[in-house]
Amino acid sequence: MAQAEPGENVRRHVQRVWGFVGMKEKAKGNLYKNEDTLGDAYTYVALERNSKLILAWHLGKRNRQDTLAFILKLRNATEGRFQVTTDGWPSYPDAVERVFGSEIDYAQLVKVYSASRDGEQRYSPAEVVDVEVVPRAGMLDFERICTSHVARQNLTMRMQIRRLTRLTNAFSKKWENLQAAIALHFAYYNYCRVHQSLRVTPAMEAGLTDHVWTIAELLVA
Repeated sequence: MAQAEPGENVRRHVQRVWGFVGMKEKAKGNLYKNEDTLGDAYTYVALERNSKLILAWHLGKRNRQDTLAFILKLRNATEGRFQVTTDGWPSYPDAVERVFGSEIDYAQLVKVYSASRDGEQRYSPAEVVDVEVVPRAGMLDFERICTSHVARQNLTMRMQIRRLTRLTNAFSKKWENLQAAIALHFAYYNYCRVHQSLRVTPAMEAGLTDHVWTIAELLVA
């Protein structure tokens, strides 16, 4: 459990990563439209800014139910009051209020993107044309409202989890396989992988362990 003492300057960043299982959502058609374990799959991720520790994650759909399930996981992984920034997904404010009530400092960072492009360029990142900060709860440190750290973590996920690479034929064929791959990635990231800027693992920086774990230690934990 990651702990934040009241008044401590702790920041959490929250975002989602898109992937798919079996087929993309638009390809499901009437035959598979009720199959929840096929189609689009979103990985919700919460990262602690200072230690780079992944606090909580959740694989689900882009809906209110899975957003709430993710925020509940974040609540169970933390103690004390802290500041959190999410992206502009509309389900976040209700979920955060229901789970944390007034015991949180919370803001949304809403990015406005340019229109999508045709041809090969449509696979390139869209240009951010505006950013709006939306205060939601508590006493915010506006200089700490940011999602760039977790956005960089999302890039790490796509680089290290082959089944999340765009335009790949290595996408997951079963929901359970994607879930297992993501779980292994985050466990390795937190405990085994030395972060380049920290020079220790996120778990060491957060005080959860005193050494870099080996793969053998991870597998028996």
